[in-house]
Amino acid sequence: MSARAHQDGIGAARRSALMPVVLTILVMGVSGGLLWTVGINYDGLAGGAPQKIHPSTYLVVLMFGWGLLRQGNPVDAVVRGAQLRPAAFLLAVSSLVLFLHIVLRAGPGMAGALDTFLLPALLVLVLADRDGDTWHRIERAIHAVMLVNAAMGLVEFGTKHLFFPYRLDGEVFATDTRSAALQGHPLGNATLTACYVLALIGGGGTFTPMARAGMIVLQLAALVAFGGRSAMVATLILGGGSGLLALHKTLRTGRIPLLGAAAGVFVLTLAPLVIGGLAVGGFFDALLGRFMADGGSANARVEMIDLVASIPFRELLVGPDTALVESLRRVSGLEWGIENPIVRTLVYQGIFMTLLLTAATTLFIVELVRLCRPGTALPVVTFVILINTFEGLGGKTTLLAKFALLLLALYRPIAAPGRPAAGAAPGRR
Repeated sequence: MSARAHQDGIGAARRSALMPVVLTILVMGVSGGLLWTVGINYDGLAGGAPQKIHPSTYLVVLMFGWGLLRQGNPVDAVVRGAQLRPAAFLLAVSSLVLFLHIVLRAGPGMAGALDTFLLPALLVLVLADRDGDTWHRIERAIHAVMLVNAAMGLVEFGTKHLFFPYRLDGEVFATDTRSAALQGHPLGNATLTACYVLALIGGGGTFTPMARAGMIVLQLAALVAFGGRSAMVATLILGGGSGLLALHKTLRTGRIPLLGAAAGVFVLTLAPLVIGGLAVGGFFDALLGRFMADGGSANARVEMIDLVASIPFRELLVGPDTALVESLRRVSGLEWGIENPIVRTLVYQGIFMTLLLTAATTLFIVELVRLCRPGTALPVVTFVILINTFEGLGGKTTLLAKFALLLLALYRPIAAPGRPAAGAAPGRR
């Protein structure tokens, strides 16, 4: 082999190792508000159709296509991928069916079909069988993004200035002062943060105990700034319950590490000072305000049931007329959204498409759990609960892709450096 060929091989290997990290940063850290700042109207109605698709979707499609070409026989590679990751393949097919369904009916949300469902499906097909070194780099990228996200959220909370707020054609919702940070949508941000916290509590990731505790405390503080009431409650109940069980188990053994005991005494001593400082700074006033300021959310959940009941069953089967749905939404006072993804998909896409997407998403999450080591119960239960408290997967979002990355990176089967993780496809490196 010539020196030039050797150098080319090294360059190709470096690019191959870099692309998953770039994809991770795009998925986890690039919101519509950030894209608007660089001149891309991702969330708005104006602008060209290519702008409405997230950059990570473009990248994962290119990576998937390049992977097929490298296999030599693309058809055989697709069949093999379907056999190895059937649920991810089903979700990809379902997203394309949804895309065609929307196009044929000239309805809204074509880009949402790709970002919401095709992106996570292809992401798993492209990344799930990468080696341990690659997943270690992906994990570090996720921790870095979540660290910056939490810090930005707390700064926004303190200064009342949002760096990358959600914008609709450049307009900011002035009444929504919740922190947006890198994620854009406050509820999506709260959902991702809650899942991340509970993944850390459940033993996910490769943090040291002190680093894990510090990150959990930081993320819990940021969770208040993001303002998701359901996320706060789920984190408190599930995380607190898990912590109490772990403490009970430790006390039953009768063996408490000296360092752990010292850290516990230090925290208990410092806690009153921290709580007093937060109270003086108005932190708990803001926390209480999150629960008192409903903003019509509870009423919206009642109205959305009436909205479904007002649509004839025959039209619900294949999807009602979009103009009718929009008119009924305005009459019902649901201009801000239908706060459940299943109901939203039902009234826009119909019963058949809702059943297909619900089944495909459920099987996809089950497949994610099977690709991970044990311990994913806390983040999975939290994710399923929280995505049903707002539009979630019913609209255009990268939230399912973020969750897939989070689970696979923090709960990947531990393998020796440089070797594929358990369940990796043969011949892929």
